Formats: sequence, C-alpha cells, structure tokens
Amino acid sequence: MGELCVHSVLVTGANRGLGLGFVQHFLRMPKPPQWIFATCRDPKGQRAQELQNLASKHPNIIIIPLRCLLEAFLPLLKKAAQGSPGSGLSCSKAAIINMSSYAGSIEDVYLWDFGQVVSYRCSKAALKMLSKCQSLAYREHGVLCVALHPGWVQTDMGDTGSYKPPLTVDDSLQGMLKVLSSLSEKETGTFLDWEGKVLPW
Repeated sequence: MGELCVHSVLVTGANRGLGLGFVQHFLRMPKPPQWIFATCRDPKGQRAQELQNLASKHPNIIIIPLRCLLEAFLPLLKKAAQGSPGSGLSCSKAAIINMSSYAGSIEDVYLWDFGQVVSYRCSKAALKMLSKCQSLAYREHGVLCVALHPGWVQTDMGDTGSYKPPLTVDDSLQGMLKVLSSLSEKETGTFLDWEGKVLPW
C-alpha cells in the first residue's frame, strides 16, 4: 500500500462528523494537502465553529458554501489528472469519493428490521448510481470514482439512542484513508466499505 499523497481535496459536510474528521486527518498527514476545500451549508453558523477554528490556524483550509456542486470542480479534477505523472487511476491523481452507506444496498437491504429509513436508503442507492455514472463518464479524463461506506460510526447521525455504533470516527477514517491510498483503476465504479471490502449493490 502506498502513501496517500494529494495536492488538494474537497470535503463536503466538513463542519461535523466524518467530514470534519477527514479535514483533521488530512491536516495530520506527513504531507498534508496544499489546499483543503471544506464545504458546509452554513460556513458562518454555530455548527461550523470547530471548522472555523481549524481554518483560523491552518491557512490551507478554504471554507466554502456547499452550494458550489461537483460540476464546478470537474475542470480542476481533469486538470489534476492530466498534470499528474504516471498512467492509471488513483486518489493521488484525481478522484471522487462519494460517502454512501450499506443501507443503500438493494441486493442486501441492510438492517431493515432495525430501521427502515426509506428516504435515506433511496438517496444512498441513488448516490451509488451517480458514482457508477461518474466512473464511466470521467474515466477517460483520468478521474477515479467510488462509493464508500464508512461503517456505522459514532457521530450525531450514527448514534440512535439505545444502540451504540461500533466504530469511532477515528477508526472509520483511518480505515477509509488506508483504502483510499490503495485504490487503482480496477476499483473505479465500485462500492466498498471502510475496510476495502466490496459491498453488494
């Protein structure tokens, strides 16, 4: 497994949970990204206070409103892929990593009896289709794309009262960063979990 080495990264939902955790982990890397574009819905709001504090200490963090969609960044991804040495696809060149969920699996309707959350399941199933379409559309431009399930994580969203999620944010992020550093052309368009296992569509 090689070391993940990225010039710049865009993190959505960077004000809390896994998004904020990704920003913190990127900052602690031996070679942190030159630029971390951290997006959230309300960059100046109270829920973004921790992200604002990080940005005040790290000038490589640029906080932007989430409204800027992927399409605006696509030319930058293509440019990054073209300017990177070597052939093939990798996260060190240019990649789109969509945070999906095992709950969006159609083949294995994960934990149905525990929580049906139909709208969440449908949105994550749609996100997997978007990931597949992106992998087909952007492969020729050198952009890798996967859907990634972070596991059931101890976050505001993951905690559900009487059941405690088995993974800490740190455990999930360390696993995902390890997976990201090993992705190659053969994984583009796949649905993986935080340990690199292929999950059923």
